[in-house]
Amino acid sequence: MLRARKIANQEATPYATEADFCRIFRNDMNRLYLLSLLLTGNQAMAERCFVRGLEDSATGNPVFKEWAHSWARRTIIRNAIQAIRPRPIDRHTSGGGSGDSEGLNAREPERIAAVMELPAFERFVFVMSVLERYSDQDCSLLLDCARDEVVAARTRALQQVGRSAQILPKRVGIGRIEPLVRDDHGCARQPKVALPAAISA
Repeated sequence: MLRARKIANQEATPYATEADFCRIFRNDMNRLYLLSLLLTGNQAMAERCFVRGLEDSATGNPVFKEWAHSWARRTIIRNAIQAIRPRPIDRHTSGGGSGDSEGLNAREPERIAAVMELPAFERFVFVMSVLERYSDQDCSLLLDCARDEVVAARTRALQQVGRSAQILPKRVGIGRIEPLVRDDHGCARQPKVALPAAISA
């Protein structure tokens, strides 16, 4: 009787298995890799962080199946923090700082590029608190900083991303720019920019 009750309880609250995490990382690969890329600001490091996130999720502490997706994202965030070690003083430095992201902005959608241009600490705070909706308390614990530093960094990040959004139409290199078109009166019209599907959707 006790054995039957224990089995019933295990079925009611099953833990995620290694196969579950493999399925999550395979089916949600684009989103999880993008999370890793936005945090690290570096393609090679993002790939390593993604793979390490899969390994840690599959072999780490037991997690309830319904928490598996959020745990996978949290594992990637923790690995990125360990790799980059962002600190509030990083706000005067450039983004990833490793140099491997050179030329990446010309290939990625501009919204992604705007985030990757943020200094490391602001970038982590923006991704964690704005995109992943972590609380200020969670951010401060994971980043090992004060909550007011999280709030200040988010404000700076939102301001910089906002400025980037204002100059999006002036940027060149993302998508295809159509030739200059003139109307019936000979006046030039603003050229149209073909934005990637990820932006225009």
